[in-house]
Amino acid sequence: MNAMTRLFGTDGVRGLANEALTASLAMRLGAAAATVLTRDRSSDRRRPTALIGRDPRVSGEMLAAAMAAGMASKGVDVLRVGVIPTPGLAFLTDDYGADIGVMISASHNPMPDNGIKFFSAGGKKLPDDVEDEIEAAMAELAETGPTGTGIGRVIEEAPDARERYLAHLKDAVTQDLSGIKVVVDCANGAASEVAPRAYAAAGAEVTAIFNAPNAFNINDGSGSTHMEQIQAAVVEHGADIGLAHDGDADRCLAVDAAGNIVDGDQIMAILATGMQERNALVDNTLVATVMSNLGLKLAMKEHGITLKETAVGDRYVLEELGRGDYSLGGEQSGHVVLPSHATTGDGTLTGLMLMARMAETGKTLAELASVMKVLPQVLINVPVSDKGRILDAPEVQEAIRAAEQELGDAGRVLLRPSGTEELFRVMVEAAEEEQARKVAGRLAAAVATV
Repeated sequence: MNAMTRLFGTDGVRGLANEALTASLAMRLGAAAATVLTRDRSSDRRRPTALIGRDPRVSGEMLAAAMAAGMASKGVDVLRVGVIPTPGLAFLTDDYGADIGVMISASHNPMPDNGIKFFSAGGKKLPDDVEDEIEAAMAELAETGPTGTGIGRVIEEAPDARERYLAHLKDAVTQDLSGIKVVVDCANGAASEVAPRAYAAAGAEVTAIFNAPNAFNINDGSGSTHMEQIQAAVVEHGADIGLAHDGDADRCLAVDAAGNIVDGDQIMAILATGMQERNALVDNTLVATVMSNLGLKLAMKEHGITLKETAVGDRYVLEELGRGDYSLGGEQSGHVVLPSHATTGDGTLTGLMLMARMAETGKTLAELASVMKVLPQVLINVPVSDKGRILDAPEVQEAIRAAEQELGDAGRVLLRPSGTEELFRVMVEAAEEEQARKVAGRLAAAVATV
């Protein structure tokens, strides 16, 4: 790894398992995290504790073992909770009163990849400065550590972990979901047992697909990045709703009875208007990223709801939610955060809340989703040699001015650099898809000349 490259990305440490993300790296990362995240416990005589969970991919077993070894070497007791959704691990970190939570998962990425996400006490994601401290601590790790009784213990199984999380989900939804037929695509991931059980416990009639993980099939042609599977299954089974999760189940996308996709923006619109009716939407405010569809902003304006926009990434949504003590936020991709119930996006919880709104109103998902009109959105990724020069280039600025003048209030443009690749992303929304494509093409051509 280049000395100038930051180890932590927008959501933890990611890479090809056993190549970029090795067992050795995981062990050192665990030791460094244990050092940094427990250093302010001098007045607490209790031994520090950490929870480690993972999704079902094969490399998770190896990386979880390495992470546990690194943490135990610094005197931290480790409880391994096995396969659990990321939001489940966040909840359990708080519920068990642990000092650290670690999730081994690459979310919606293919099986060969993996990742490591950290949570602090209370199940909250780490801010950038704490991640930087951990990274710096890796370079200063001593080869030796505590000995004898000072070495941390590793407990290999938490028999009640999954049941605790399921009880938490059941408590979050009071609406009886009887009469709702749901198909759930578990992506052969961490929600393969939890999501069908949670939906059934709330009263729904559940058909589960891609719920047989074998360590190698996670996200393979299934889940929230392959919506054609759930679309077909909903129509085949005559279901009222389909719910698709990703590998670690922090996302949820939906499908109505006719097989039409209901994305994260539409889900947020449904939940926001419902919460507004119950006076549960703090300051009548919804938090979303700049990538959310303009249709969401227009719908929220029509209902008197303020839309606060953040940079792309659920961590930025979480930060804004915390700043204003708001009650709902999320991303178009299906990360939806309900802070009164979860410290991070929880796909299973989102699915429960969506079905609860259907039961509460007696409306179909299609009827509820009509609260917003999705405007055509075109995204073009343009390869560039220097992302830092693009927005300052006169030809790009001129192209942006021309596009904004043409679209007026009926559309918008957004140009931003990729966080991980030498690409510049050009996004255009307009009332008609043909116009969006033409404007996006002209902007992409301007970017390509720089």
